Amino acid sequence: MSVIAAFVVPHPPMIIPAVGRGSEDQVKLTTASYQKVAKRIAELRPDTIVISSPHSVLYSDYFHISPGKRAGGSFAEFGAPGVTFDVTYDTDFVNALSEEAARTGFPAGTMGEKSKNLDHGTMVPLKFILKEYTDFKLVRTGLSGFDLLKHYEYGMMIKRVADALGKRVVFVASGDLSHKLQNYGPYGFAPEGPEYDRRIMETLGSGNFGELFDFDETFCDKAAECGHRSFVIMAGALDGQSLEIEKLSHEDVTGVGYGICTFEVKGEDKDRHFLAQRIRLEEDILNKKKEASDAYVKLARESAEYFVNNGRKMDVPTWVPQELLNEKAGAFVSIHKFGRLRGCIGTILPTTGSLAEEIIRNAVSAVSEDNRFDPVEEEELPWLDINVDVLTPPERISSESELDVKKYGVIVECGYKRGLLLPDLDGVDTVEQQISIAMRKGHIAPGSSIDLYRFEVKRHY
Repeated sequence: MSVIAAFVVPHPPMIIPAVGRGSEDQVKLTTASYQKVAKRIAELRPDTIVISSPHSVLYSDYFHISPGKRAGGSFAEFGAPGVTFDVTYDTDFVNALSEEAARTGFPAGTMGEKSKNLDHGTMVPLKFILKEYTDFKLVRTGLSGFDLLKHYEYGMMIKRVADALGKRVVFVASGDLSHKLQNYGPYGFAPEGPEYDRRIMETLGSGNFGELFDFDETFCDKAAECGHRSFVIMAGALDGQSLEIEKLSHEDVTGVGYGICTFEVKGEDKDRHFLAQRIRLEEDILNKKKEASDAYVKLARESAEYFVNNGRKMDVPTWVPQELLNEKAGAFVSIHKFGRLRGCIGTILPTTGSLAEEIIRNAVSAVSEDNRFDPVEEEELPWLDINVDVLTPPERISSESELDVKKYGVIVECGYKRGLLLPDLDGVDTVEQQISIAMRKGHIAPGSSIDLYRFEVKRHY
């Protein structure tokens, strides 16, 4: 057997009567749908239930799988200490999944356990399931900071392990939708909130999981979604399968989106290998970009690839046009991979003898010295999307009214501290945001007396 079904469910603690104390009446439709899910799981009689939870252990570069034989928890944090849990982990599945990760070099395993207590993203689904069915063992896993394609790949690995072990496995993708659906909600309102809920429910309801990759990271952040990466892991666990899909419910009355969908496997479908389809699409897009790139970007790419492959900085190539050899300017090299930033390093003013040298040096720094990321590895090179920003000399300004987030980058100075932000960045919509982010980057405390500078860039793709 293998993964026989999957379910998307939310995890609001208030849906548990001992926690909600009457407020759960607001989400009766979600409760009824949850009960249907639990009854269906009982009918399926899985050996193992895998739950992916945004509130389990989370690392930026690692998928954590909960270790050990058993785990417990309660809703004491939410005022209901009497609601307790004691579950048995499927150690055979956990060990096999960890071994498969080690064998393939995939960043997942049982290292880094922070607490043996179950999180509410796991306990809310369990509360409903255990009422109907108890003859299963649990696998609990967290999400990561990797791109969406990596989460889908993780789901595919879970499916491979289920296949190898011959177990009946149900996957439960725990995750709320947007947290910004209503002005009266605990997180307020953002227009991206309702749009996220509409799109995700359409995507899940249609089963077109390839569209999960189309949710831009900035858009998701503005919508304050919770479960998207959990849903993507689930989609990977259903890769290549024909599905019977039912969209049970969606509610937004609390200001947070709660969606419930069911996915039952009916056989194989060669047209539903969404990761392979996406990789072919990304490859085609990147190849077209590479062919259309100007000399600035070609030089940055050549420099990055040379350093990653050889471990040293290359000399200026003979093909570089004279304009890059004659000009001196500050420049930033930005690198993205599957839509997520992978490295960005630059100089405000020229520090080398030519713009060509500036780009070569900063491309090396972007792949190896950005302390927000691990150094770029050789196998990543085909998937890097690179652009170069050439800066004009910064000019001091007297007030933020002289800034424009689309036209000007900003430099914020406070004594020896300095923070910089490039112009026209996704998710930066106001001057106030721009200055605030630049201050954080420069470790400048809010309310500090600051000096402002602006600059323009010419962006090369």
